[in-house]
Amino acid sequence: MTESGARKKLYLASGNPGKLREFQILAAGHARELELLPGHAALPEFEEAAPTFAENAAGKALYYSKHCDGMVFADDSGLVVPALGGAPGVLSARYAGIGASSEQRNTKLLGELRGKKGEERAAYFVCVIATALHGRANVVVSAKVDGEILEEPRGNGGFGYDPVFYFPALGKTFAQLSAEGKNQQSHRGKAFRRLMEVLE
Repeated sequence: MTESGARKKLYLASGNPGKLREFQILAAGHARELELLPGHAALPEFEEAAPTFAENAAGKALYYSKHCDGMVFADDSGLVVPALGGAPGVLSARYAGIGASSEQRNTKLLGELRGKKGEERAAYFVCVIATALHGRANVVVSAKVDGEILEEPRGNGGFGYDPVFYFPALGKTFAQLSAEGKNQQSHRGKAFRRLMEVLE
């Protein structure tokens, strides 16, 4: 799989430059060059309608790899709260409706958990990353990080559910961590480092 130390490109199945930058930071020091999928905006969007993170990530990677000459990778991630039957789960980004803000999603989540204490506020983030080449899947990795949902947001960093996700090991929410600190601990950081290990 190695090409005598040559940097190999990985194409992110996304048109989001912010997401690309996050993965590029995680890829620093690895022999991989990350780019957005060429022509992503012109392609019909892949519908993430599967019930699991793994199916969504693999389906997305497979779909977009048919439109690209190189290896494509895609991720699906979200927050799971067992006391809410696994919600928000694969609907994490659409939990408060299409187009809702992170603040609206957090407000809905805190409302659903109102009155719940202790173990009932346990939660974990999940990230699954899949790669595919010319319509064939080749690697699927996953990672999770355990925490709990606070009763009110803390911190101004991160995005999504970070302000309400408390990480007991550091005594902070993900929104209170530096970008580097979050990358060391986050589900996405752990999954991407695992992907790099497998590919290399």
